[in-house]
Amino acid sequence: MGDKTFPLIKEYVKGVVTVSDREIVTSMKLVWEKVKIIIEPSAAVAVAAVVKDQRFRGKRVGIILSGGNVDLERACKLFAEIA
Repeated sequence: MGDKTFPLIKEYVKGVVTVSDREIVTSMKLVWEKVKIIIEPSAAVAVAAVVKDQRFRGKRVGIILSGGNVDLERACKLFAEIA
């Protein structure tokens, strides 16, 4: 965080949700199984946060899903590890 962005975060951000690598991979797999698209890990971070945080339960949430930066072979290995 830089000198320009950190003050904005302090002023406007009410909370931060952190997720683990395992939660990210689990979210990638969830989207693949339910929506039938493969997403990259950076998109899965937002999915994992929404799945994890109770504040989002019962609410409509929009997440931008992107998939251009994923190695399918590696993703399949990661999915097998969390099974």
